[in-house]
Amino acid sequence: MVPRDYDKVYALWKSIKGFGIRKVDDSREGVEAFLRRNPTTSVVAEKDGEIIGAILCGHDGRYGYMYHVCVKEEYRRQGIGKDMVVFCMQALRAEHINKIALIAFITNDGGNAFWHQIGWKPRADLNYYDFTINEENIIAFNEL
Repeated sequence: MVPRDYDKVYALWKSIKGFGIRKVDDSREGVEAFLRRNPTTSVVAEKDGEIIGAILCGHDGRYGYMYHVCVKEEYRRQGIGKDMVVFCMQALRAEHINKIALIAFITNDGGNAFWHQIGWKPRADLNYYDFTINEENIIAFNEL
Protein backbone atom coordinates (compact mmCIF):
# COMPACT_ATOMS: atom_id res chain seq x y z
CA MET A 1 0.00 0.00 0.00
CA VAL A 2 1.25 3.45 -0.90
CA PRO A 3 -0.27 6.92 -0.34
CA ARG A 4 -1.70 7.11 -3.88
CA ASP A 5 -3.91 4.10 -2.99
CA TYR A 6 -5.76 6.12 -0.35
CA ASP A 7 -8.90 7.07 -2.32
CA LYS A 8 -9.51 3.49 -3.50
CA VAL A 9 -8.74 2.03 -0.07
CA TYR A 10 -11.02 4.55 1.64
CA ALA A 11 -13.82 3.67 -0.82
CA LEU A 12 -13.29 -0.01 0.05
CA TRP A 13 -13.46 0.76 3.77
CA LYS A 14 -16.72 2.66 3.25
CA SER A 15 -18.21 -0.32 1.40
CA ILE A 16 -17.59 -2.78 4.24
CA LYS A 17 -20.65 -3.37 6.44
CA GLY A 18 -20.01 -2.41 10.07
CA PHE A 19 -16.54 -1.06 9.37
CA GLY A 20 -15.33 1.59 11.85
CA ILE A 21 -13.48 4.57 10.37
CA ARG A 22 -11.89 7.15 12.65
CA LYS A 23 -11.95 10.79 11.54
CA VAL A 24 -8.31 11.63 12.32
CA ASP A 25 -6.44 8.32 12.10
CA ASP A 26 -8.14 7.22 8.88
CA SER A 27 -7.97 10.58 7.15
CA ARG A 28 -5.65 10.94 4.17
CA GLU A 29 -3.13 12.69 6.44
CA GLY A 30 -3.42 10.03 9.13
CA VAL A 31 -2.93 7.13 6.72
CA GLU A 32 -0.06 8.88 4.94
CA ALA A 33 1.68 9.42 8.29
CA PHE A 34 1.17 5.74 9.15
CA LEU A 35 2.61 4.66 5.80
CA ARG A 36 5.63 6.95 6.21
CA ARG A 37 6.36 5.30 9.56
CA ASN A 38 5.67 1.82 8.16
CA PRO A 39 6.56 1.97 4.46
CA THR A 40 6.93 -1.76 3.73
CA THR A 41 4.35 -3.60 5.81
CA SER A 42 0.88 -2.60 4.53
CA VAL A 43 -0.73 -4.26 1.51
CA VAL A 44 -3.55 -3.99 -1.01
CA ALA A 45 -5.05 -6.67 -3.25
CA GLU A 46 -6.07 -5.57 -6.73
CA LYS A 47 -8.12 -7.02 -9.54
CA ASP A 48 -8.49 -5.23 -12.86
CA GLY A 49 -7.25 -1.97 -11.33
CA GLU A 50 -9.75 -2.13 -8.46
CA ILE A 51 -8.58 -2.46 -4.87
CA ILE A 52 -10.51 -5.42 -3.47
CA GLY A 53 -8.60 -5.92 -0.20
CA ALA A 54 -6.37 -3.98 2.15
CA ILE A 55 -4.48 -4.18 5.42
CA LEU A 56 -2.80 -1.33 7.26
CA CYS A 57 0.09 -3.00 9.01
CA GLY A 58 2.93 -1.60 11.06
CA HIS A 59 4.94 -1.97 14.22
CA ASP A 60 6.34 -0.04 17.14
CA GLY A 61 9.73 -1.78 17.05
CA ARG A 62 8.52 -4.51 19.35
CA TYR A 63 5.03 -5.64 18.33
CA GLY A 64 3.27 -5.71 14.97
CA TYR A 65 -0.31 -4.55 14.46
CA MET A 66 -2.84 -4.97 11.67
CA TYR A 67 -5.66 -2.51 11.17
CA HIS A 68 -8.60 -2.42 8.80
CA VAL A 69 -8.15 -5.92 7.43
CA CYS A 70 -10.79 -6.25 4.74
CA VAL A 71 -11.71 -7.93 1.48
CA LYS A 72 -14.60 -6.81 -0.69
CA GLU A 73 -17.50 -9.15 0.00
CA GLU A 74 -17.75 -10.74 -3.45
CA TYR A 75 -14.04 -11.69 -3.33
CA ARG A 76 -14.06 -13.38 0.08
CA ARG A 77 -13.25 -17.09 0.57
CA GLN A 78 -10.75 -17.04 -2.29
CA GLY A 79 -7.56 -16.83 -0.19
CA ILE A 80 -7.09 -13.08 -0.72
CA GLY A 81 -7.29 -12.18 2.97
CA LYS A 82 -4.99 -15.03 3.91
CA ASP A 83 -2.45 -14.01 1.25
CA MET A 84 -2.47 -10.42 2.52
CA VAL A 85 -2.00 -11.58 6.12
CA VAL A 86 0.98 -13.72 5.07
CA PHE A 87 2.46 -10.73 3.22
CA CYS A 88 2.17 -8.64 6.40
CA MET A 89 3.65 -11.36 8.60
CA GLN A 90 6.62 -11.78 6.27
CA ALA A 91 7.15 -8.01 6.06
CA LEU A 92 7.13 -7.79 9.86
CA ARG A 93 9.52 -10.73 10.21
CA ALA A 94 11.91 -8.95 7.81
CA GLU A 95 11.93 -6.11 10.34
CA HIS A 96 12.61 -8.53 13.24
CA ILE A 97 9.09 -8.36 14.66
CA ASN A 98 7.99 -11.68 16.16
CA LYS A 99 4.51 -10.95 17.55
CA ILE A 100 1.47 -9.44 15.88
CA ALA A 101 -1.92 -8.34 17.17
CA LEU A 102 -5.16 -7.01 15.81
CA ILE A 103 -8.55 -5.97 17.04
CA ALA A 104 -11.75 -7.57 15.73
CA PHE A 105 -15.00 -6.19 17.09
CA ILE A 106 -17.03 -8.80 18.95
CA THR A 107 -19.94 -8.17 16.59
CA ASN A 108 -17.78 -8.88 13.52
CA ASP A 109 -18.85 -12.50 13.08
CA GLY A 110 -17.23 -12.93 9.66
CA GLY A 111 -13.92 -11.41 10.72
CA ASN A 112 -13.78 -13.41 13.94
CA ALA A 113 -14.58 -16.62 12.06
CA PHE A 114 -11.75 -15.83 9.62
CA TRP A 115 -9.18 -15.25 12.38
CA HIS A 116 -10.27 -18.37 14.24
CA GLN A 117 -10.13 -20.47 11.05
CA ILE A 118 -6.53 -19.46 10.31
CA GLY A 119 -5.37 -20.27 13.84
CA TRP A 120 -5.38 -16.94 15.66
CA LYS A 121 -6.46 -17.03 19.29
CA PRO A 122 -8.31 -14.33 21.25
CA ARG A 123 -6.54 -13.13 24.37
CA ALA A 124 -8.38 -13.53 27.66
CA ASP A 125 -5.48 -12.47 29.87
CA LEU A 126 -5.55 -8.72 29.23
CA ASN A 127 -7.79 -5.71 28.90
CA TYR A 128 -7.56 -3.35 25.96
CA TYR A 129 -7.71 0.32 26.97
CA ASP A 130 -8.26 3.31 24.73
CA PHE A 131 -7.73 7.03 25.34
CA THR A 132 -8.20 9.84 22.83
CA ILE A 133 -5.39 12.38 23.04
CA ASN A 134 -6.80 15.86 22.69
CA GLU A 135 -6.49 19.02 24.77
CA GLU A 136 -9.80 18.53 26.60
CA ASN A 137 -8.96 14.95 27.64
CA ILE A 138 -5.41 15.84 28.69
CA ILE A 139 -6.72 18.66 30.92
CA ALA A 140 -9.39 16.37 32.43
CA PHE A 141 -6.83 13.62 33.04
CA ASN A 142 -4.41 16.05 34.67
CA GLU A 143 -7.15 17.30 37.01
CA LEU A 144 -7.89 13.83 38.41
